[in-house]
Amino acid sequence: MVSIRRLIVVVNRRLKPWNMRLLQVPIWGVGMLVAVLWAAPFVWMLSTSLKPANQVLTRDIEWLPRTVVLQNYVQVFQHPVGRWALNSVIVATTSTTLCVLFGAMAGYALARLRFPARDLIFGMFLASLMVPGEVSVVPLLLGMIRIGWASTYQALILPTIANVFSVYIFRQFFLGFPRELEDAALADGAGRWTIFWRIALPLARSPLIAASVIVFAFNWNNFLWPLLVTFDEDMKTMPVGIAAFAPSIGTHTQLEGYAVAMAAASLLSIPSLLVFLALQRYFIQGIATSGLKG
Repeated sequence: MVSIRRLIVVVNRRLKPWNMRLLQVPIWGVGMLVAVLWAAPFVWMLSTSLKPANQVLTRDIEWLPRTVVLQNYVQVFQHPVGRWALNSVIVATTSTTLCVLFGAMAGYALARLRFPARDLIFGMFLASLMVPGEVSVVPLLLGMIRIGWASTYQALILPTIANVFSVYIFRQFFLGFPRELEDAALADGAGRWTIFWRIALPLARSPLIAASVIVFAFNWNNFLWPLLVTFDEDMKTMPVGIAAFAPSIGTHTQLEGYAVAMAAASLLSIPSLLVFLALQRYFIQGIATSGLKG
């Protein structure tokens, strides 16, 4: 028993430069395994996009291409990918900005203001998560067509502004917001609008970034609504545009189509991945302060 304790002490001393203990090693091991499993599909997608067609469907698994070619990306850029990317940037950026802004307003009101049926309204917000988005697609599409907004930016942006996740993240953060700051501002004559803009919102950086990452990824990868509401080639977004590169199953183009499809999917995934990697620290802080860890 004593020797085991000494062994644990020795191991803990050696792990000290890495700020780890013996009991934390299995946790880190499991975390690394999950990270590898998460990254494996992305690595395979990127590797396939750099392979020639005759090296895609092979008997042996090849994680790295034997021959690196850029022809697949050249074929992708023969289509108006730049226009699709511009549309996605405009739609995702505008939708994310408005969604986070209105979500912060609603979250602050539901957390700090006192008004009748406040908790009931928040409960209805949460209950709306159980309603599939496909239920509202047809009425929205008919409405956009009747008012002449089909294949326009406003049709792509407006239906995505209302996001319950954004409201939830900000509400959970503002529930723990120090009331002393509000009382001091009210004593100095500031109104609720001034308190929100000059005190509450600037201090909500972590939930602001967390909500922005989640909403941006959703808007960037949104497929169904842009597919239905865009009738013109110039108004397609990236997810809708790259859908044309999907390989045709059961035809002679299936073999050639996989590498090109992976190149298109790689281009689509890069912006969301870069945004998350750049803001991951603040994203984790925002998730922790909003109570989404469960």
